[in-house]
Amino acid sequence: MADLIDIAALITAFTTLFVVIDPIGLAPVFVALTQGMSAQKRKTIGIRACLIGFCLLALFGLFGESVLGFAGISMPAFQIAGGALLFLTALEMVFERRGKRRNDKSGHGEDDDRDPSVFPLSTPLIAGPGAIASIILLTNAVDDNLWQLGGVFFAMFIVVLTVLALFMMSDFLERLLRKTGILVVSRVLGMLLAALSVQFILNGLTGFGITGA
Repeated sequence: MADLIDIAALITAFTTLFVVIDPIGLAPVFVALTQGMSAQKRKTIGIRACLIGFCLLALFGLFGESVLGFAGISMPAFQIAGGALLFLTALEMVFERRGKRRNDKSGHGEDDDRDPSVFPLSTPLIAGPGAIASIILLTNAVDDNLWQLGGVFFAMFIVVLTVLALFMMSDFLERLLRKTGILVVSRVLGMLLAALSVQFILNGLTGFGITGA
């Protein structure tokens, strides 16, 4: 039975995915991206983002690099593209363009129709290049052992469930931070996301054999 369920491998998979996805770090990002939304809309966005993120990671876990290869996309290219898109989101957070659009719409009585569940929450923040690469490596390491493969997917499920649980606490975090706190956090996180996006791009360039000095 010990051969079927490798506890050490399960802990390794959980730790790896937890560090890469970083549920604790995603919570304030979720608050910043959904600022001013109703609790129900936040809940819907959080559930959708985690569900899509889990499905994407499961897809890559099952089929690995063949998914990207089928489309003729290499992992370094995926990293560069994800980094570029994430950088655009970081710019919006730093310069508060979302807030300006929201104020413009409120003046016309329109509801805020933002939906960051697919981008950037589910990808590249939950199912980003790092998480995708990690799940590919973890599933390739189990050598077609279905029990160990199930353990990797169980670890991934627990990590994504943790992300969802923290997303559901967004109202509490918003009340704790208040408007000024959220504004500060949004700007700081925008800078951090910008740095993360640049790191994605640098990792992609390194994958192509282009390294810095």
